[in-house]
Amino acid sequence: MSGAVPGPASGATRDPGLQPERTLLAWRRTTLSATVAAVLAGKQALHGGATLGAVVALALSAAAWIGFLRVAHRRVRATGTAQPEPLALRAALTAAACTVALAVFAAAMVF
Repeated sequence: MSGAVPGPASGATRDPGLQPERTLLAWRRTTLSATVAAVLAGKQALHGGATLGAVVALALSAAAWIGFLRVAHRRVRATGTAQPEPLALRAALTAAACTVALAVFAAAMVF
């Protein structure tokens, strides 16, 4: 059977410790990426003088970064429990919105 995924019926056992660890590492990588984007946005905003538009974009980028950190921190804490609950729709939408906002604010600062 090519392409078949081993399941409980095939006798393969699942290691429950690996999935939470992978999820934790993914959240940490994404948080690091958001942090780098926010720091680069700050550098770009302050490069060559701080204009009102750059300061506003920087403040909005910082708010989006803090929102993402809040969602990521809650998810990392929840993943550390014995039976983590699925990511809530509101948290997923917040994380996605903060990520998109960071990208939009970064693009606005470049142009």
